[in-house]
Amino acid sequence: MTLPTAVELAASVRSGSVTAVDATASALQRIAKHGDALGAFQVVRGQRALVEAAEVDARADRSTLALAGVSIAIKDNIPVAGEPMRDGSAATSAEPEPVDHPVVARLREAGAVIVGLTRVPELCVFGTTDSVYGISRNPWNQDRTPGGSSGGSAAAVASGQVTLAHGNDGMGSIRIPAANCGLFGIKPGSALVPQEIGVDAWFGMSENGPLATTVNDAALMLSVMAGRPELAVVTEPTRALRIAISPGEPSSLVTTDPEFLRGQRETVEALRALGHEVIEAKFPYPANPLPLLARWFAGTETDAAALPDRAKLEPRTRTHAQWGRTARRLGWLNQGPVDRLRARVEAYFGDIDLLLTPTLAQPGPLAVNWHEKSWYANISSNIRYAPYPSLWNLLGWPAASVPAGWHATANVPLAVQLVAAPAADGAGEALVLGVAAQLERVRPWPRIAPGFDD
Repeated sequence: MTLPTAVELAASVRSGSVTAVDATASALQRIAKHGDALGAFQVVRGQRALVEAAEVDARADRSTLALAGVSIAIKDNIPVAGEPMRDGSAATSAEPEPVDHPVVARLREAGAVIVGLTRVPELCVFGTTDSVYGISRNPWNQDRTPGGSSGGSAAAVASGQVTLAHGNDGMGSIRIPAANCGLFGIKPGSALVPQEIGVDAWFGMSENGPLATTVNDAALMLSVMAGRPELAVVTEPTRALRIAISPGEPSSLVTTDPEFLRGQRETVEALRALGHEVIEAKFPYPANPLPLLARWFAGTETDAAALPDRAKLEPRTRTHAQWGRTARRLGWLNQGPVDRLRARVEAYFGDIDLLLTPTLAQPGPLAVNWHEKSWYANISSNIRYAPYPSLWNLLGWPAASVPAGWHATANVPLAVQLVAAPAADGAGEALVLGVAAQLERVRPWPRIAPGFDD
């Protein structure tokens, strides 16, 4: 059985040919069938979701709802009314949240049904998804992580347990799991979607966004989250774009797997066949990663300080937060280096429409209890395998991960990253969506991992 896309399912519920209750019951059956093997969910809302689906069916405005009856999972680091928000940590409160996050409220208002909350690493700090609550696994290769920190969301979508999932991205946390799990995932630029993630969204670096099996599904969800209906209409570019690829890696500590470079090359060939100009232009990656790392460390410390019982934090997270205190004390959060970097990147994009990079440098690590390993083991693994996404969080630019083939030896998907300059009207996100839709058309990818498409 081919699972309907979110666009198709919403149309069926709006027309009355499918009920939201039946669609939700089907999703819950898939979660019950596959959930234990993958560990994607922290909370499955079960009967509560069915009650809410019945409310969608009864709504007088059902025929106008953009996400009518679509089952959606929410990453367990933003509030869902009536559910605890554990954020992957025993140090958080088990009390239910009193109100929905603004993004959740917008999804519900559009007719979506929240079927569950997905697992994350503690405080969403790391690039694998495991914690005291369990290990999440990649549906394409269950020996490997789905990535982090939106790993539970990615595993849920790639296995067809839900059609769409919410994620958020402070150092690549949408794009990394999307790449690992063969999905399309987009991190919007600053101010498009409400943040309200943790205390200060890691100094504004973290953005809410969608994980989906198709570009159109992601665009639909993003349009609702942003309150920008026009973003749901994906338009492929009508002119030849100038797209840059950059030789070399973001850091001397990184070596990119030749298979990921092959995925980039094959994507370049497809873009040229579509009429785009692809040039090689060395990108001004910062020699000093401290402005980025300092905000990652200090953002974790800020969130940890707000916990009811931070003594229960994992050792790796406590060390990360300790580095955050050091960053503050030594003045590593100075805005000057960020402003200078932004100026260099804006100059680079002066005659360039998009930047294309691999999303990952190496396949995702094995799905093991990384939360029991040292801070250094976690950090070195994360930096080596996923160095490409995080710069765009520091700058607040829109960026997305697009499937780009298959890694034959690691048995995981390949992916490339598309980056555009931001614009107040969402033009950067629209451009990324449009080019991704072109690639999906000429290089279609499987929507659901084998063995889960029933």
